[in-house]
Amino acid sequence: MKKNRLRKTVQIFFLVFIALIAVNHTLAETGAAIPLIGNASLHAVCPFGGVVSLYQLITAGTFVKKAHESNLVLMLIVFASALLLGPLFCGWVCPFGTVQELVSKLGRKLFKKKFNRFIPYSFDRYLRFLRYALLAWVVFMTARSGQLVFANVDPYYALFQFWTGEVAVSGFIALGVTLALSLFVERPFCKYACPYGAVLGLFNLIRIIPLKRNSSSCISCKKCDRACPMNIPLSGAGSVRNHQCIACFECTSTDGVCPVPGTLEFRTGSFEKSAKTGEAE
Repeated sequence: MKKNRLRKTVQIFFLVFIALIAVNHTLAETGAAIPLIGNASLHAVCPFGGVVSLYQLITAGTFVKKAHESNLVLMLIVFASALLLGPLFCGWVCPFGTVQELVSKLGRKLFKKKFNRFIPYSFDRYLRFLRYALLAWVVFMTARSGQLVFANVDPYYALFQFWTGEVAVSGFIALGVTLALSLFVERPFCKYACPYGAVLGLFNLIRIIPLKRNSSSCISCKKCDRACPMNIPLSGAGSVRNHQCIACFECTSTDGVCPVPGTLEFRTGSFEKSAKTGEAE
């Protein structure tokens, strides 16, 4: 379970880090900033700001209101990691994804095996495309207005700025709905509404190191299906290119979920058996 523990550690680190940045920005305005913690705004450390600024940056050479050069740099770093392994940012870094997972721990205790299984996959698979509609709306409205329009309905922004008086009522509503749904569904905002997750999800189609299943060693126990927080039917796939994968490594053989070593892994090569060793190469 080494990767699982590592992921949890990384997630908590970034959750605390972003929370400190958000609090310190407020404290800096009163002259009481925390030493060694930057006083950047929450907008400045969000890579999605780079995405919604692209149109204005290309056409006018400027950023939209409240966006910064740092957004573009962070966007490029996240895109590079996504091209390699998929949306690592979603599964390992995003603090709002971590908060949803923490709330879901309670939901898992309340509903046990039924948790994250309330919506049939045959219907749920189409709901996942709602976030692409939201992405199109956000990009269009931001390009048209030159402002970060999504901030008004962004539950992530509401969570880390609720004390500032800058959060719109719609933002609080989105946050409340997301946290409530997290008791029934794993990462509901990530699945159905996150526009940045929609962008990063496209990298699953072209990422260099995909998730692969060795059909010759798979025993069809479906433990990987149950372990996947995004409800992806992994046990029937060969190379997993699902746009919802967040590269969390929860399903892989190396994390103890799959009982057969070398069956489900992130890799570039095929699962060919060596004639000499009989092991996967």
